[in-house]
Amino acid sequence: MKPNFEQLVAPILALKPRGEILLEIVPAPQKLAPHALALTADVLEDAATGRLVLLHDPDGQEGWSGQWRFVTFTRAAIDLEMASDPLLPEIGWAWLMESLKKYGCDFIAASGTVTRVASASFGDLEDKDEDSEIEIRASWTPTNESQLINNVNAWLELLGMTAGLEPIPEGVASISRKI
Repeated sequence: MKPNFEQLVAPILALKPRGEILLEIVPAPQKLAPHALALTADVLEDAATGRLVLLHDPDGQEGWSGQWRFVTFTRAAIDLEMASDPLLPEIGWAWLMESLKKYGCDFIAASGTVTRVASASFGDLEDKDEDSEIEIRASWTPTNESQLINNVNAWLELLGMTAGLEPIPEGVASISRKI
């Protein structure tokens, strides 16, 4: 018998991210698919934040090219020098692709945007420092439903990369917070 949605997302609900990341289950959008799961994650010190939604339609949806779809929004503060790098959008997209590859995710129909935002303040806010951010909005269709947890781990990796977290060396465990 084929596993149902709840059985397939159970490993995601039990996931323990690295200690610097607070992961929470939040209400999922109700009208995009018959089944959905939504997560938010914040890297400590407000270094980065993100949202990941997993959508499932057993009948499939043409725009997804399958029955499943991950949709993410990831945002992180970056320094002004990095924001001015003309290759930043390509770098942000490469971070996502590298994360999916690292976790062995099989997927199709990836799409998205990478935006850099630089802000300067004026008037009563002129004492505020200039700031900049990178935003990665992306979606992709996993082709192996038994790998859904891998896709979530890849997203958490992307969040860590955008926040500038040092990679955890292979074989070293991270102390994590409870979801």
